[in-house]
Order: sequence, then C-alpha cells, then structure tokens
Amino acid sequence: MSGVRQSRIAETFDRLRSRREIGIFPYLTVGFPERESTLQLVPALVEGGAAAIELGIPFSDPLADGVTVQRASQIALSNGVTVRFCLETAASLRRSGVDVPLVFMGYFNPLLQFGLERFVSACAEIGVDGLIIPDLPPIESDELAAICHQYGRDLIFMVAPTSTDAHLQAVARQASGFVYCVSLTGVTGARDRLDAGVGAFLARVRRHIDLPLTLGFGIARPEHVQEAASVADAVAVGSALLERISQAAPDRQVEAARSFIEWLRSPLLSSAG
Repeated sequence: MSGVRQSRIAETFDRLRSRREIGIFPYLTVGFPERESTLQLVPALVEGGAAAIELGIPFSDPLADGVTVQRASQIALSNGVTVRFCLETAASLRRSGVDVPLVFMGYFNPLLQFGLERFVSACAEIGVDGLIIPDLPPIESDELAAICHQYGRDLIFMVAPTSTDAHLQAVARQASGFVYCVSLTGVTGARDRLDAGVGAFLARVRRHIDLPLTLGFGIARPEHVQEAASVADAVAVGSALLERISQAAPDRQVEAARSFIEWLRSPLLSSAG
C-alpha cells in the first residue's frame, strides 16, 4: 500500500474503530430549506459530532425516499438546485474548511445527463469522497465503478433485508468505502424503534462483504444509535434531521441541526465518559 493514500472515508472508519465509536452520518438535501442553507448547516452538523456528511442531489422522482425527503427534494428543485449547483456547494464547503468525508447521494438519470465522467472528475477535484446511487444495481454499475476507481472515489451501494446472496456478492465485487444497509424494507423515514432483525441482517451482510456497514432508514433517536452501535459501524440520519430543520424557526435551523446530532450522540459520550 506504500504510495497509495488512504481515502478520507477509510481514514474516518479507522478512527472510529480505534475509538470504538459508531459514526453518525447526517443526510441533507442540497439547497433545502433555502438555496444557500447547506453552507451553514453542514459546519453545524460537524460541530455537533457528525463523522461524515451525505449530500442529497434533489430529483423529481426519488423512488427510495419517504415523504420527508421527497418534500425536501421538491423544495430544493423549486429553489433552482441543479447537479452543477450541488458540486459548487460541495466545493464551497471544502474551501470553508469542512474536512469530514462528503458523499453525494443521487439518482442515476441526472448524473447520466450531466455526464458520468464529468461528474466523478469534478467530485475528485472538489474533494467529494463517494457516491451513493440508490437506483443503480451493482450488475449495471460497471461503467460508473470503473470511472470511480479511475478517479479514486468510493462507489457505495445499498443492501436490504430482501437482498439475495447473489446481490450481496455483486455488491462485494463493486463496492468501496462502505455499504449502506437499509434497516427495513420500504422507503426512508423516521421510526420509533429499529427493526428486530437488524442484527441478523447485518451479520449476513458481513459474511459476504468486507467493508464497514452504515445503517440507515429510520434512525431518529439516541436509543437507535445505541442499538446500532453493537452491530454497525455508522448510522445515516436523514428524515428525522430534515424534520427538525423544517420545524425550527428560520433563525434557529442551524442550531436545531447541530443540537440534534449532539443529542443523537449523547449515549456515546456518556459511555465514553
């Protein structure tokens, strides 16, 4: 491995592992609730303890997303957010000193229209570390996987309790960085408690895939983070965070985002202390 720089995502998981800590990866739709909001919200999330940030590229037909993320996507689109604007936002975040991993989550069609290599090369230049494409199955990902490999970006796939062993093996061949594990079937959204079968599901994923596992879909409370810490390497928090931001007064949204991540991390801090 001499001469090959470790990716920012791999470094983050190594650091979390050395601390025996689960990472919290908040999800924000770029350009929500206002066009420039992301530039204030992301530093606040990092201050609150976020280990990485997922930046959602808004899309008019987000099939994997529940009503909260769909609404945020529609608002962002009405604010004039484009793929180019998402790249410019990520570049601004890097220039402002945000140094945690940044991962774009977006649907395939807008990226195809923009140009896959053009998009991935821009990510490399800016310092966006990885891509999650919910509607791109691994068996159809050869072209994008090759481009990501060429530019040193991680291509991150989703797996679910319904994923077959063949699907998990296909993900193992193509994925890098981490694997996004959907904690239940259906669409995104906050829930009261984690699905009872999460532990067995993640154990099955680990039998096939030797990458860190990030658990998402439904993470909303400190108890969820505490439950997940025994089986996952990180949790993704989307709908619950977007709801907190939506419910706050405009001049309190940044603080609401920061304090929400801090609240989610509270069991980790108390156990470390």
